[in-house]
Amino acid sequence: MTSSLRLAIVGASGRMGASLLENATRRDDQSVVAAIVGPDDAHLDSLGPDDTPATTDLGAIANADVAIDFSAPGAFVDAARRCADFGVPLVSGTTGLQPAQWEIIDQCSQEVAILYAANYSVGVNLLAHLVERAASGFGADADIEIFEAHHRHKVDAPSGTAKLLGRAAAAGLDRDLGDVARWTRHGHTGERTDDEIGFQVLRGGDIVGEHTAYFCVAGERLELTHRATDRGIFARGALRAARWLHGQPPGRYDMTDVLFGDE
Repeated sequence: MTSSLRLAIVGASGRMGASLLENATRRDDQSVVAAIVGPDDAHLDSLGPDDTPATTDLGAIANADVAIDFSAPGAFVDAARRCADFGVPLVSGTTGLQPAQWEIIDQCSQEVAILYAANYSVGVNLLAHLVERAASGFGADADIEIFEAHHRHKVDAPSGTAKLLGRAAAAGLDRDLGDVARWTRHGHTGERTDDEIGFQVLRGGDIVGEHTAYFCVAGERLELTHRATDRGIFARGALRAARWLHGQPPGRYDMTDVLFGDE
C-alpha cells in the first residue's frame, strides 16, 4: 500500500487552497499536515473538512513531504526558500512573478525539486501537448486560432491557458508566440497573415473554462477542445503532481514531466 504523503498547503485560505483541502480528504494516499495562511488570516484556527490547524508560520513546511503553494508571488518565493532549507519539494501555481523572483526560484531549484504550472488540469496539459503536435504536423499550411470562454467575473484576457496553448502551437512551428500572436482584430484589418496565431475571447455567465484550438486548412478543419465543468480538476491535478514530485531530484519541473516523464 502506498504510504500517505504529508502535505503543507501555502495559501490555504484562498479558493484553490480550499479546493486542495477538500480534495485531499478524499484520497487515502495523501493528508494535509499544515494549512499555511497569510497575516490577514492569522485569526483562523483551522481550515478544511478535517479542521487542519491554520498557521502563518512557513516553518510548518518542515513537517511535510511536499508543499503545495497557491498564494502570492512574495509568499511563493518565501516558501521556495523554506523548502530549499528543509529539503521539501514544492508544487506551485502562483502567477505574477517578476524576473528577479524567478531567479530566486531557479536558485532554490538547485537544492530541491520545484514543479510549476500555470494550469494543473490534466486535460488542459494533454490538450497543450496535442496542440503542439498538431501544429508541427500541419506546419505552415494551417491557420491557427485559439478561442477561450470564461465566467463574467474573470478580469484578464486572454486567459493564461489560452496563452499556454498559443505557446504550444508556436513551439510546434518553431516560432516565438510574441512574434506571431494576434491578440485583437477590429476595423479594416486586411487579410490574415500566414504566420499569425489569433486569439478570441468570450466572457459571460458562470463558465468555468472552455478552450479550443482551431487548425484551418483548405478543405478541412481540426478542432481540439477542453471544457472544464468542475474547478476541482485543478486541485486534483496539483495533488497528482505532488505525489509524482516526491522523491524527484532537485530541478525545475512542469506538468509535462508528470504526464510523460517516464516515456
